[in-house]
Amino acid sequence: MCVLAVFVVLSGRVFAQGESAVPFLLIGPNSLNAGMGETGTGMINDASAMFWNPAGLGFQKGSQVSITHSPWLPGLGLSDLFYDYLAGKYYMKKLKGTLGVSITYLNIGRIIQTDEFGNEIGDYQAFDGALAVGYGTKVTRDLGVGVVTRFIYSKLAVDPVAGEQGTGTAYDLSFDISMLWKPSKTKLKFLNNKFGLGMNLSNIGPKVTYVDNDQADPLPTNLRLGFAYDIYQSEFNNLTLTADFAKLLVKRRENGESDPVYKGIFTSFGGGIDNVMKSIQSSVGAEYWYGNPKLIGLRGGFFYEDPDRGKRKFITLGASIRYSMYGFDFSYINTIEENHPLANTLRFTLSVNFGQPETTVKKPEEKKTEEQPQK
Repeated sequence: MCVLAVFVVLSGRVFAQGESAVPFLLIGPNSLNAGMGETGTGMINDASAMFWNPAGLGFQKGSQVSITHSPWLPGLGLSDLFYDYLAGKYYMKKLKGTLGVSITYLNIGRIIQTDEFGNEIGDYQAFDGALAVGYGTKVTRDLGVGVVTRFIYSKLAVDPVAGEQGTGTAYDLSFDISMLWKPSKTKLKFLNNKFGLGMNLSNIGPKVTYVDNDQADPLPTNLRLGFAYDIYQSEFNNLTLTADFAKLLVKRRENGESDPVYKGIFTSFGGGIDNVMKSIQSSVGAEYWYGNPKLIGLRGGFFYEDPDRGKRKFITLGASIRYSMYGFDFSYINTIEENHPLANTLRFTLSVNFGQPETTVKKPEEKKTEEQPQK
């Protein structure tokens, strides 16, 4: 069990100081957005919009299936620690929106059980998982909304803890609400079909209980605000800049107890403006696509977290290639801090699209002209 304890502590260090349970829900699931500094809330994403901004599903048509694999926290040197994410989307014409489904799996590894004398008495596989179903649709020409419902399963132990009620295995439910604004016909012409503004409030739900209710931990309720802007568009080239700001809406008091979600959403903004600013994670990114339809993509980004709130600072790089209905994305993390658990993290994403390939620049709609009556 000591191996498990070390993992939990390191998970807390990597994700918001261990303020919440199931931190795997905060892992950026796909290579494309991970390569842009972990940004994507203001973009029209692929099926991974289920994570970044479910409202982005409302702007998408066609169908897609994608899978991401990452040897997670390679800096720890644990070969059996890995992360997988499977996502799919399907446009439903009758419902005027897109349905999304995702499965998240974090394999923690084989945990050896010992007795009080240190003798091995068994082992088990520890892991975290989540199944999510979402839906996104347009409520106006330029505004989309999205929702997600998620079932969470976390297996950190299998036997009752001495003197406690729980077994170290937890179940929970959460949901997300989101919006995305993509102006197409406004008086601010420099925004039309170039700008995206998104918001996603995710992981809203009751506390996670591994042992008993008195020791329950909150979900990583998270607020993300993101922007995206296409600064250059041509027939074969497209350059996009992005920025995301995220804040964990979790509040722990001095005695270690945490506020329930309906309070934490508000009390997490306490402590003065300086405390609030320190709690915000900032990230920026850039993405370049060549081809029409898109063929080759390159991207980079930077992620920053205050030293008092996790101390994560890293540079990201990524690349993509598209051929017919197939796509392959790759991303890499280079941490500023030496010997960080996230150092040299790789993500690989394979996607299959069932529909027309995405073009770099959409052709303007042809204006219909009425036939002139013959004299």
